[in-house]
Amino acid sequence: MASSTISYLWRDKKASQGFRTGVSLHSHTNQSHETLDFLANLGNQYPMIRPLLARLEHRSERMHGVRVNYAASYWTPPMTPKLAFDLETRQIEKLDLAPMVSLTDHDTINAPMLLRTVPSARQIPVSVEWSAPYGEQSFHLGVHNLPSARANEWMATLADYTATPSDTRLTEILRALDEEPNVLVVFNHPLWDLYLIGKERHELLVNEFLLVNGNYLHALELNGLRNWDENRAVRRLAEQWNMLLISGGDRHGVEPNANLNLSNASSFTEFVHEVRREGKSDLLFMPQYAQPWKHRLLQSTIDAIRHYPEFPQGSRTWDERVYHPDAQGVLRPLSELWPNGRPPRAMSWMLGMVQLMGVAPLSGGLRLAWSESRQLRLALGE
Repeated sequence: MASSTISYLWRDKKASQGFRTGVSLHSHTNQSHETLDFLANLGNQYPMIRPLLARLEHRSERMHGVRVNYAASYWTPPMTPKLAFDLETRQIEKLDLAPMVSLTDHDTINAPMLLRTVPSARQIPVSVEWSAPYGEQSFHLGVHNLPSARANEWMATLADYTATPSDTRLTEILRALDEEPNVLVVFNHPLWDLYLIGKERHELLVNEFLLVNGNYLHALELNGLRNWDENRAVRRLAEQWNMLLISGGDRHGVEPNANLNLSNASSFTEFVHEVRREGKSDLLFMPQYAQPWKHRLLQSTIDAIRHYPEFPQGSRTWDERVYHPDAQGVLRPLSELWPNGRPPRAMSWMLGMVQLMGVAPLSGGLRLAWSESRQLRLALGE
């Protein structure tokens, strides 16, 4: 029988007592390629934004011979694997817990493989957030603790499916992952309609997917970057399918994960056994989750476009972290594509306006306007 408990640190300061370990699941580093398709979607959803994007697109093609291609472009989060690992570790240590951190970049295991050369992170699990196409949607699956000796082989298998998806093949892969006794497979943010196909259609696909593959998944994620209503719905979904709930912060910026798992495991493999064999998961939501959701999304956006002079070269400015094909189709940082070495004024103005929203007193006013005090009292629906 699945047994998940949920605690909130802003309600119970002693919630972590009685546990020896804090587990950070699902966060991203600069090895993760994040799609820019959302910009095109913003233009379609918000008429005020479309003219600005159209002007930039027209200017790019007219002056530089480069047509804006959102689908082929991507951005990377600002934090290197070591910075991300240290950020998550520090938050857990402040709770007087031993830290375990599982970094899950999109469709790559570069971060954990790089970190395994660092003594303090040598025991980090080899994990990934796999983008698995399903019908007209794509589901994100957190695959944690792949066997080191066969991790690259597994990645080739996952990539092959993503390139040529098949429902039958997906079930075969999930069954094979489930047969790996030390691997943990989590359905990340299951009710996020990633491709905007519509709530009803998305939920139909989710339930269809769980009907066929639910036995090979070990938990549904309560996501630290999704809103209260969505996480409440995930909780109901877990009850419907008698599945465990598990944490997943989904951090992309410089704020540590907004939720953790509490455990008495002494290794990540032992934690996996706790979840899979004992059917046990203890979640802790951190104080940052109590902040208004829209405010947190704004802060995450500001993190993505901020300048970090102390970071390594290539991660300091936003245009070093955004990649777009050049006139020959070669992906390059935007910082190398500007003709005069500087972004267009319209783009700098637009980004400056976003950054201004994070500065007092405007930031405080927005936080108040977006307050969710009633949601906090209700929490996740207890």
